[in-house]
Amino acid sequence: MSRHSAINRFGRSSNPAFSRGFEGHTESLPLSERMTLDGAVNKTGILLSLCFAGSAIGWNIPALMFPSAIVGFILAMVTIFRSKEKAGSTAPLYALSQGIFLGGITLMYENMFDGIAIQAIGLTFGILASLLVCYKSGLIKPTENFRLMIAAGIGGIFILYMVSFIMSFFGSGISLLSPTNGSLMSIGLSLGIVCFASLSLVLDFDFIEQGAEDGLPKYMEWYGAFSLMVTLIWLYLEILRLLSKMRSR
Repeated sequence: MSRHSAINRFGRSSNPAFSRGFEGHTESLPLSERMTLDGAVNKTGILLSLCFAGSAIGWNIPALMFPSAIVGFILAMVTIFRSKEKAGSTAPLYALSQGIFLGGITLMYENMFDGIAIQAIGLTFGILASLLVCYKSGLIKPTENFRLMIAAGIGGIFILYMVSFIMSFFGSGISLLSPTNGSLMSIGLSLGIVCFASLSLVLDFDFIEQGAEDGLPKYMEWYGAFSLMVTLIWLYLEILRLLSKMRSR
């Protein structure tokens, strides 16, 4: 089985940003117009820098948190479903706006639990580095069964989020998702979500590497970096929630 069997025909990753096909792919593209691994890595670095810059703004001006979250969501939807070719413009704006949101929400958690921010950041990048090593060394292989397992898990998590969101309109919600619920069941749920978010990074790595090998168009460097950012932001938020629950015990 191919090392990239988890993602063939471009778009079979569990990451929603990889959920659609890429009609722009063609083997006739000149080398200068093809996606490269180094290009995707460099653009991921740019997006991370913008996210950190935005977080500094959100930390100091928390009132911008929710407007930025809405802007980031809209930009993500536009990038995923409408304008992959414009990812070079939308992805940086997404990273900046989501950074502002993360800065504000991190401040909220930090006010409740001193030191939680640095713990969450350290764990997020520790997981990123560890899984990248495991992926490159072949310890974790994105097989078809692996992909299906992650896709099913993320589908269930999404349904859980949506049910909780709808219930919030009626003054309720799923208590197990509350960041102040320190029960063992609630912590176990968050730990499971963190595991699925973490393993999704493996499929993101695989897609980017496969895309570079198959010569996707150059704009896919930005799109691949954007998709990796989507997973990293989700992972960071879930780690914050998990740490908050553990500190609430």
